[in-house]
Amino acid sequence: MPTFEYENIKYAEGYTAVCGCDEAGRGPLCGPVVAAAVILPRDIDIPGLNDSKKLTEKKREALFEVIKEKAIAYAIAEASPEEIDEINILNASMLAMRRAVEALSVPADFALIDGNCSRGFSIPTETVVKGDSLSMSIAAASILAKVTRDRGCAELDRLYPEYGIAKHKGYPTKDHMDAVRAYGPSPIHRKTFLKFLDK
Repeated sequence: MPTFEYENIKYAEGYTAVCGCDEAGRGPLCGPVVAAAVILPRDIDIPGLNDSKKLTEKKREALFEVIKEKAIAYAIAEASPEEIDEINILNASMLAMRRAVEALSVPADFALIDGNCSRGFSIPTETVVKGDSLSMSIAAASILAKVTRDRGCAELDRLYPEYGIAKHKGYPTKDHMDAVRAYGPSPIHRKTFLKFLDK
């Protein structure tokens, strides 16, 4: 379960506003990659808070509201399919995370970043592999990013119902790939993710 250990280490080093940052949607064939940044009150207890991938959709939705209510600051940002195609998914994920950190209403002075890559941030960072299972702030960010992206997929499904996006959330399932083959890519598909069309 996530703890406040990583945040407390940074507070002990003299930082005053430590945020956690995570993204959702690196793997899908369509839609934006969504990132969130969250600054939580020190040693806050949010029952059930965990890596978004380990929670049910209902639990994520409930925690989404609790996190927004209790956070000192939070921000959600994205990088578009066009940006993903232009600069690649890793760079687009970094761009979305930087945008989220920079949009915080209370500026962070340190960021804990989920994963093993951190690029271009204007404040000091530390990467935490599997951070959404280890850090409360990163876990909170993972939930905000995941719920926001899933809600966005529901909207994309209404706009492009033939692809079944609400069901597979844009991931490269057989049904999704078959739909892209049948109908061609939509404007929200990531062109660089459609190499299977060449086969």
